[in-house]
Amino acid sequence: MSVTSGQYPAQPHHRRALFGRGNLFCFLNSGSSDPSAVGAAAAPPSREPSSFQMLTKRSLFGASHSPAHSSRPVAQMAPRSQAYSHQPQRSFGDCHGSTKSRCSGGASVHHQAVLGPSSSVPGPLGRMWGKISSMSTMATSRGDSLMSSSSRTSLPVDCSPRTAPPPLSAPDRESRIHSQVRQDLQSRSLSIDDFLFHETVGTGSFGRVCIVDLRGTPGWYPPMALKILSKHKIVKMKQVEHVKDEKRILSSIEHPFIVNLLAAFQDEKRLFLLMEYVNGGELFSHLRRRNCIPTDQARLYAAEITLAFQYLHQRHIVYRDLKPENLLIDSQGHIKITDFGFAKVVKDRTWTLCGTHEYLAPESITRRGHGLPVDWWALGILLFEMLAGHPPFVDENPLAIYRKIIAGKIEFPRSFDYAAKSLVKRLLTHDPMKRYGCLKDGAEDVKNHKFFRGIDWVHCYNKNIRAPYLPNTRGPQDSSMFDKYAESTESSSPPIGAAEQQAFFDNF
Repeated sequence: MSVTSGQYPAQPHHRRALFGRGNLFCFLNSGSSDPSAVGAAAAPPSREPSSFQMLTKRSLFGASHSPAHSSRPVAQMAPRSQAYSHQPQRSFGDCHGSTKSRCSGGASVHHQAVLGPSSSVPGPLGRMWGKISSMSTMATSRGDSLMSSSSRTSLPVDCSPRTAPPPLSAPDRESRIHSQVRQDLQSRSLSIDDFLFHETVGTGSFGRVCIVDLRGTPGWYPPMALKILSKHKIVKMKQVEHVKDEKRILSSIEHPFIVNLLAAFQDEKRLFLLMEYVNGGELFSHLRRRNCIPTDQARLYAAEITLAFQYLHQRHIVYRDLKPENLLIDSQGHIKITDFGFAKVVKDRTWTLCGTHEYLAPESITRRGHGLPVDWWALGILLFEMLAGHPPFVDENPLAIYRKIIAGKIEFPRSFDYAAKSLVKRLLTHDPMKRYGCLKDGAEDVKNHKFFRGIDWVHCYNKNIRAPYLPNTRGPQDSSMFDKYAESTESSSPPIGAAEQQAFFDNF
């Protein structure tokens, strides 16, 4: 069991792990699309949809030395509208000196021409004009009579100004693409031979994550990553339920700041999770290079995580593994939470001790049972680590870390933002029922805290807030933000053998 090493700032960076497992996932940043085209004033509108100094790291699957790579009430943006002049519809009689227009009620209004049938046209031409005008009048009158008959229903024509549909937000575009991909993949019987493998972007105790392409798919498919897990190692390390929970939960959720699962399949030796790929690297890597990050950057990350937790908790899902290693940054600088191996649906409390030493809540350590409040405690720890460069409770001995957590004494750096300090204190409240995020108003208390003053939560959800930091990526499948690894597809993994063990993974 790997633990946090050393007092700050005396020791080199390495990853923190807990209970022999860790985290690794990969994700996507969708491209943008143009708003719907708007027609000219005289034409009908178009409706086309438009960062102590010595950090340590916990890895995916619990590899203490290896980096890991583990994506409402939806408020829509205010629609943009365009009014259009609506030209009256012309009747048959318009050709012969009269006009007929229809209003929204469906009633017909007939306008006689100033010129009489034949009064101003002499001779035979006048007589011919008279006959034509009479025929037009009769046809128009008969048409009006038929339209007003009790046996007919006059259908109203909407003459009101038209409003163009609002452009799709970034989350909506992502959701639409991922939905189409899932639907397409459901019709396929996937196997590992269907994939073209690129770089490995993470490894761990019982698997790895590789960037892949699915053979024979259209160019609009998003960049994808395949998480490959050894069944033998999963059974040996007693992680069967965690892996199955991960797949079940990811299959049931979709959120802009949570990794998206696209498909899951298996063979005799391995389990596979096909994910969206996020190419900006882990937050931990950025903290390792810079020690800490600016307040504005930490504020945006904390806000996006808050929205993700609000979404999960509304569905009674506790995440239980928040840490920089499990936060990926997309090419536009936004967060994606990954690795749901410790996530669980909890209606009341659960007693399984899981997570990372420095991020464990007091109720988890004392084994009094825990639930959704542990996620808000972890957010307080993360916010402190992003701004200070290290967690508030650190030691080379896990038991010493636990004692510090129970004691609850936090030493803030002098330069620590005042509003952030206030929020951290409220999130690191020992009593879960008095902790921010767990009071009567739930996540709204966190969102309304002064640290988030100036955050427009609708814009935040829609990724319309410009991120203070953009990863230096060179393309959707760029892996330069991740460490290099020896390539493998875990094909040498031994089979699990007994049929009863193979049954562990039925319906995966």
